Amino acid sequence: MTDSHPCSGIKSFIELGDGTGTAGQPTEAEFAAIAQAGYQLVINLALPTSDGALPDEAAVASAHGMRHAAFPIDFAAPDVDSALRFFQLMDDNRDGRVFVHCAANMRVSALMFAYRVARLGWSREKAMPDLARIWQLNPTWARYVEDVIVAGGRKVTEPR
Repeated sequence: MTDSHPCSGIKSFIELGDGTGTAGQPTEAEFAAIAQAGYQLVINLALPTSDGALPDEAAVASAHGMRHAAFPIDFAAPDVDSALRFFQLMDDNRDGRVFVHCAANMRVSALMFAYRVARLGWSREKAMPDLARIWQLNPTWARYVEDVIVAGGRKVTEPR
């Protein structure tokens, strides 16, 4: 990430370099920057009650010409099915630019790590740096990520 990236002001923003950007909860005004950066799809993994959640985020994304999907994942009790639906949406949008966020980029960084390992065949060592930029998994999320990797299988896909 550089300060010149349109999204550099969004909480915990990371440009993954493969057409995917991740962050914490953007404000309504920051959706203009997300669109300016060329993202076509916004995926929200936060709960509607998470800090800073927008009442109608889908409408905000749509007003900026972007598609929107929400897979709310309870931070205290994450579920594998939501992660697998997220994986499928990522698979289906491999040729586009995708902006994925939650409240603090913690859910997202953990699931992007799991996605890269389970679906893209990355080694854990290669996938770890972007996760480590945000946090070290707590016991609940460490177990959850392992469960998601196993359930997510190894679907070989071409690099972006």
